[in-house]
Amino acid sequence: MLWIVFSKPEKARIFRIRMFDEIQNIGINSIPIVGLLSMFMGGVIALQTASNMDSPFLPEYTIGFITRSSTILEFSPTIISLILAGKIGSNIASEIGTMRVTEQIDALEIMGVNSLSFLVLPKIMGAVVFFPVLIIFSIGLSLIGGWLSLIMSGLASTETYVLGIRSFFEIGNIVYALVKCVVFAFAIVSVSSFYGYYTKGGALDVGKSSTQAIVTSSIVILICNFFLTQMLLL
Repeated sequence: MLWIVFSKPEKARIFRIRMFDEIQNIGINSIPIVGLLSMFMGGVIALQTASNMDSPFLPEYTIGFITRSSTILEFSPTIISLILAGKIGSNIASEIGTMRVTEQIDALEIMGVNSLSFLVLPKIMGAVVFFPVLIIFSIGLSLIGGWLSLIMSGLASTETYVLGIRSFFEIGNIVYALVKCVVFAFAIVSVSSFYGYYTKGGALDVGKSSTQAIVTSSIVILICNFFLTQMLLL
């Protein structure tokens, strides 16, 4: 399937238009839910860290340090991708699955169009291009959410929190997060497109394909997360 998907588009102009449409559908339309989840996720991490710092030997800036590390290394790239697997994966599987059962894909093939490349490649490229933007946006809002929760609860000062965020920072952690989100974006779109493209039956089967796409995408993300952590961090 993949070697057909990545074949050269027949018309570059149409491919660009479809890719920007997919960036809109997959990426830009996901900004509100990513922003909301990130704010509360960062707030919860900061509050839990602050409430569990019982040892007097731990400096107060540890709150900011742990919030930053947890957000960049795991929560933003992985948890946000799992959430988007439900939102994006179901949309892609149901869209392509509906086209399959209504014979629109058959019509494309009769006209001589490479249906896999025409339907799937713009979605993969749109997700791979915009997912890093979403994850960077998520990291920033998570840190802001942690800061707001600490200020409102009075558990730490702004100076201490910012000191923790800046302490022992490694640019490699950002690279690790971006590599993960690109792999996760590819996994979500390719798995969802597979289940949608090979849907058989009627409307009920489109729903089953959508559910299978979400479950399988989530499992693939968790497996990839394990192996990427071993390869890039250890």
